Amino acid sequence: MHRFKKLKMWQMSRELCTDIYHLTSTFPDHEKFGLVNQLRRAAVSIASNIAEGSSRNSNKDFSRFLEIAIGSAYEIETQLLISADLNFLSEENLTSTTKKLNSVIKMIFHFKNSLI
Repeated sequence: MHRFKKLKMWQMSRELCTDIYHLTSTFPDHEKFGLVNQLRRAAVSIASNIAEGSSRNSNKDFSRFLEIAIGSAYEIETQLLISADLNFLSEENLTSTTKKLNSVIKMIFHFKNSLI
């Protein structure tokens, strides 16, 4: 069992979640139940799956939760690109958020590989 609060990947995913909430607060009201909801749920999912997986008794179980977290991260990347296509997100915000997202993905991927 791992202490998730000490894991850098969890800390960064939590920061990313806060960033996503701030970014989506500027989206149009008509997206409240569309992209805003999807992005926020996926962002929460990354940190939550890391935390939940860390409580499992086997590395195999933890690894499965990390796979789900990575899937949520790629979901966010797609939704950010769509948001930029719709001009809900500036190129600057897209670039900085995607950069942080890719760092989180790499951390999760490397940590997952260390469990094997």
